[in-house]
This record gives sequence, C-alpha cells and structure tokens, in this order.
Amino acid sequence: MSYPPGFVHEFIRRLESRHPPRLSNWDLPRYDLQGAFDRELLATSSRPESFSLGTGASIFTKCLIPAITSARHEIIFVTCFWAPSKTLTALCNALTNLAAYRRQVIENARSTGSTVIPPLHVRICLSSRSLLQKLLHPQSRNGYTYPPASWHKKLGLPKPELLEAGGIHLEAKSLFFLPFSVMHPKFVIIDRQRAFVPSCNVSWESWLEGCVEITGDAVRALFAFYFRTWESLADSRSDPSYNHNHSGTDVSQVKFDETDTDLMEIQSIAHHRSDFQFQETVPTLILPSSHHCNPRFRPFPWQKAPTPPDTALNIASLQLFEQAQQSIYVQTPNLTCEAVLAALLDALARGVNVTIVTSRNMMLLEQLLTAGTTTSWCIRSLIRRFRRLTTLTGGNHKTQDGSSRLFCDLETGRPRITGNRLGHLQISYFHPKTNDNPEPRERQPEITPPPPEEPVHSHLKLTLVDAEYALLGSGNMDRASWFTSQELGVLFQNREVCSTIKTAVDSVLEGRLDSIFNSEEHVTSD
Repeated sequence: MSYPPGFVHEFIRRLESRHPPRLSNWDLPRYDLQGAFDRELLATSSRPESFSLGTGASIFTKCLIPAITSARHEIIFVTCFWAPSKTLTALCNALTNLAAYRRQVIENARSTGSTVIPPLHVRICLSSRSLLQKLLHPQSRNGYTYPPASWHKKLGLPKPELLEAGGIHLEAKSLFFLPFSVMHPKFVIIDRQRAFVPSCNVSWESWLEGCVEITGDAVRALFAFYFRTWESLADSRSDPSYNHNHSGTDVSQVKFDETDTDLMEIQSIAHHRSDFQFQETVPTLILPSSHHCNPRFRPFPWQKAPTPPDTALNIASLQLFEQAQQSIYVQTPNLTCEAVLAALLDALARGVNVTIVTSRNMMLLEQLLTAGTTTSWCIRSLIRRFRRLTTLTGGNHKTQDGSSRLFCDLETGRPRITGNRLGHLQISYFHPKTNDNPEPRERQPEITPPPPEEPVHSHLKLTLVDAEYALLGSGNMDRASWFTSQELGVLFQNREVCSTIKTAVDSVLEGRLDSIFNSEEHVTSD
C-alpha cells in the first residue's frame, strides 16, 4: 500500500528505517515491518462509535458487560491486572447469566428438534494477579494456561460446569516476564466485529477511566495484535482466517436481575458518554509496543539517559510531539519518562502550548521500582527546566533578535528554542470532587443501588495534538510503559474525534483539577 505524504507516511518511513531486520521469538507481538501486510495492520481505519468516561466499575457495567452479553460467537477479553472487585463480580455474574440464557436456548432447541446454537468461545488474557504469582510465573513465551478447576477459586469466574452447560468454551491464560514486563494492554473484541479499548483493569480502584468503542478494519488489526501475543508461538506465525459466520441466535435478551445489587449498573458521578455519528471511517493507527525484559537502567547521575526502544507506540508518540505546531494535551497517571519530558520541553521551545494533567502520589512504589523517580519529582524538574527556558529568552519569550535557535537533546533534556516565543505550560493534578455540604444518608433497603462512585485518581491515558490527533490506549508517559511493559495505543486522525473527546474530558475534569503551574500567570506575575 502506498501512503500519501503526511503523518502516516512519515510514521511508516521511521518504522522501516529503525525496525531491526531480525525478529526475536520473544517479541510480543511480532511484526515484520518490512512487509506490506504487517504495515497495513498498523495503518488502518475505523469507525469510532462511542467514548465513555467514569470509574472502572461504571465503564464495565455500562459499556463492556452489555457488549459481552450480546456476543454470539466469540469474546476476546484482554487486561493487565486481575483482582477481586466489583468489576470482577459483575463480569462473573454476566457470564453466569449468559450461560444460563444459552443453556435455556439449547434445551429448547433440543426439545423441539431445532438446530442447536454454536458454542461461544471466550478467551480471557491477563498478566498480573499478585506479587507471588509474578515471582513464580513461567518465563515462557506460551505463558500459563489456567486449568478449569482453578477458574472459580483463583480467578473468580463461574464454575466450568455452568459455562459448559451454556455452550461456553472458556480459556484463561496469563503472561508475565521478570522483572517488570507486564502485558499492559486492555481491550475487548466481540465477534471480531467491534472492539472496546478501555484504560481500566479488572480491579477495585475507583479511578477515572476512559473507553473508546470502534468498528471497521482496525478491529481486524486489534485481533492480529491479540493473536500474535496470546496464541502459541507455532500458531502465531501466521494469523488465522479472520472471517466469521455471524448467523446465530440473538442473545440481546440477556438482562441483569434488577433486584440483585451485584448485577446492577455501577454509577459514577464522573460518568459521561459521547456517541459518534460517523458515516465514513477515519484514519487510525494501531500502535503496538512489545515488552522488553531489560529496563536499561542508568543508576549513576553522570550516565546519559537511554533512548526508548523503537516500538511503534514510542515512535508515533515522539513523532506527535515533534510535529506538533499549536498544542499538546497529555493526561497520564504517571509522568516519569525522560524522553517524554525532553520532547515536551522541545515543543514548548518551538512555541507549542502544552497542558499536562496527571495524578499526585499515585502508585509511588511502582514508580520508584521502575523509574527510580516519581511523577512529582519529574514535574518539579520540568518546571525548573521550563523556567530556565524563560531566562534564556529574556523572560518575554524572545531573544534579542526575536528568532533564537536553541535545540533540545531528547536524551539529555537540554532545551532548544526554534520559534519567536515559548509555548505556554500548564500543569494540574487530578483530585476527587468534594461535597462541601454532604447530606446524611439514611439506612437504605438492600436492593437500593450503592451510591455513585467518585474517582480518587485519574488513570486515563490520552494525548491530543493540534486538535487533530487523539491517542488513547494503555500506555502511560512513564518509564515502565516506554521501556519494559507491553502496550497498545490507538491513534485517530480526525478533528471531530478530538473535539468530542476533549469536550467530554473537560466536563468531567471540572472541579477536579488542582493547578500547580501556569506559565501565563507566572510570566505575568514576573
């Protein structure tokens, strides 16, 4: 396929020039970017259907569970963390309800001599359940497949006999590589026809999360990402036929019992859904980032920061920052990757406005283990380095001749100014919205839904550039995501997508941000 000049053309050129000629069996997933077929699995198109915000539990019960219970042939469920939680309870009960409904359909078909519905294949893929699980996990490309006897006790799933009675064939598998290589992507594919890419795991945390729903050719690319990661090495050397026979029974009648609190939709004060109305597809990049076991630490201060691995997601992210002309918006749980900090400083030096929304004191131990620093320290460093830029430009965003050329090394973070002014820098920490006058709650009947959840941290991963490019997925702007974890990004090139997402995010963030630095106010006060 020939790509016209533009972002995608440059992205493909960079991939072709940097990708190593030899592929390792340890690359998960494996792509031959010298081949046109694999390149077209990255540069594709999609039809965005919806974008949702809320807590993880609200996104699961409002978006993902209804999709799962509508499946006719296949459910592919990929996540990173897996823990006992309201989310897991909702998933377990959804599969139980689905199995009961399908069992009734099967029994009715047998009694009337009708054709029995085909089996429903469910594939659950996860990476992390506990510290002990990770320490003892097989260091094998084929991972660990959970026997049916362990599904209920270890994973909190329905008992195998219940699933089998409903014609549900389930497989559950985990992958993890020491020391830090989790499989971090999260996505759900229903009948190979539509896909959901959430930021949330199966876990108990009440965090702000996002989820985008898509249809179109990009779903095929997501399936290829899944297949090349989670199927056996022998099977993953070539993708299977993607086409599905979509005839079958309509299972859309599956409903939750409205009197059972475990099956109710979990509400969130921050929940927001926007539906797109696209008639045509939009350009979409599926951006894999293979895991790497070597964290490439540089523990001594005189050592130069290493360059991030040349993964599709890393290359596209840096290209977005490098080619930004007007604005960059980054919302990330953690910000500890030096290459990202340097790229943002470089953009500021070119006159690009940069807005950062992150979380304070979130996953501190994980940050220290994987990066040797924390988001707060990196934010303070970014502000200091930005202030040095203002000093270099005389405090008024201009040099004496009005056109200074000061460049920035992505490894050292030394700034460079290439435009007539510095961009504006705004940094905020997310915080939960507080109720100044809470009303006392009376004891409610057991069937009353629980109170809506308020997110305590932001776990959304979102980058918006020039109101034209929107990057969502699993990747954080931290060292773990850029150096060791397997990640997955979905990049849309469409102004309507960007506008809809930004409007939704702004409405949810209202009253939930603590501004810690605003260069416009800073410059004015000076």
